[in-house]
Amino acid sequence: MIKYLQAEPNVAKSRLSQTLRLAPVALIVVCTGCGSGSSTVSNPGSNTGSGGPGATTSATDITNKILTSRSANCADYAANYTASVRDVQRGITFTADLSVAQDRGSCTIVSNAIPNHDFNATGRFATQVSEQSQTYRIPSNPTRATSTTPISLEYNDGVMLNGVKVDLLTAGCFGVGDGKIGCSDMSTPYRYDAIFGGQFGTDEHNAHPQPDGTYHYHGNPHALFDELNPNVASPTIGFAADGFPIFGSYLNAGGAVRKARSSFQLKFGTRPGGPGGTYDGTYIDDYEYAAGSGDLDACNGTTVDGVYGYYVTDTYPYVVGCFTGTPDPSFRKNVGPQQQRSNLKHSSEKRK
Repeated sequence: MIKYLQAEPNVAKSRLSQTLRLAPVALIVVCTGCGSGSSTVSNPGSNTGSGGPGATTSATDITNKILTSRSANCADYAANYTASVRDVQRGITFTADLSVAQDRGSCTIVSNAIPNHDFNATGRFATQVSEQSQTYRIPSNPTRATSTTPISLEYNDGVMLNGVKVDLLTAGCFGVGDGKIGCSDMSTPYRYDAIFGGQFGTDEHNAHPQPDGTYHYHGNPHALFDELNPNVASPTIGFAADGFPIFGSYLNAGGAVRKARSSFQLKFGTRPGGPGGTYDGTYIDDYEYAAGSGDLDACNGTTVDGVYGYYVTDTYPYVVGCFTGTPDPSFRKNVGPQQQRSNLKHSSEKRK
């Protein structure tokens, strides 16, 4: 059974003390209804039928839940989920809607991009969060590619198990426009780090909305895994675009549970051009990979007990540094509904 752990109350991270067990199911029909009202909650373990278009399935309330399972197979999370959360500054209640469905060696994740925790207590959002309709597909058993793929503005980097996507890079570079948007050329130097100094208005969950209102993470979500008193390695909290799991921050290193350490280090000295000044983390160019200096590889991942996965880290690259596998076409950005359907079809054909 997939478990959720009882969490200690923590106002800053919006956690409630509850315990809930989730049972994996063979197939769950994707929910398409996304609203802001309340919803009925029941045990997803009873949803064992295959269903069909328009079928009604109950949803499990995961508001503020802390995960415990380290299963790397997305199929083990197949169910429908909901949560009731607040945009703190606006005083508005949202209902999160998430579905994970498995079929023919892959999983389809559909959500309205609303998290399972309150948000925007400390953010300085340029636009307001709104419900979306996003669909991603990942393999149940991902494989390593012959070479890694850099993260870029072309792809979303992953999706958490509360339905919120991971989109790490900014579109802001020194000397391009106002520095906050418009830098689409990945070769442009001095791309701003979204988290450093709070310069992009992210909230207490290292997240903010895109211009269309899509709430997304740029780093540690400060949710979904125990950060207060962990005594075991962190659970799976999401999946990268290549299907490999994203774990929380803690790993078991020879019997000692501690935070995973990134192998990216700040450069020494001062920047030779552009903005000048000391390398301090303002730009992602301020970092360089130093193999063996931390626990993780250049993609911010490692293999533990035979399972490869990415780890959330306190420092750059925060979640995913590159893709060890091949990112699925469903994670491509800036596409309309028709192109998204085409990407999903292509994704499905690849897995047949």
